[in-house]
Amino acid sequence: MAAIVKEPVCRERIRQIPRAFSWVDHRLVREHYIERCSHGALALYLFLVTVSDAEGLSWWSERSLGARLGLDTDRLRQARAELQAAELVAYEYPVWQVLPLKEGA
Repeated sequence: MAAIVKEPVCRERIRQIPRAFSWVDHRLVREHYIERCSHGALALYLFLVTVSDAEGLSWWSERSLGARLGLDTDRLRQARAELQAAELVAYEYPVWQVLPLKEGA
């Protein structure tokens, strides 16, 4: 079997890790969190990871989040419930908190 040679498709746009706080833990896939959530919940999670501060906190309103993600209030609340059940976020009006993934989940 031949070795796979990794070459960027678009060399002029190699991704660099930004200095901002945002990141996505690869364990979301490896430990099957992705499979526990709907597309709406995952979109909400990605948005919150992107906008949260170094402690994982964000103060985006349901209305603003719903408008950005194309989710009505009921769907946004369902997405939040899924993320809370998966222990990915905590919410206490008006604060969202992105939680670290549990070890060995």
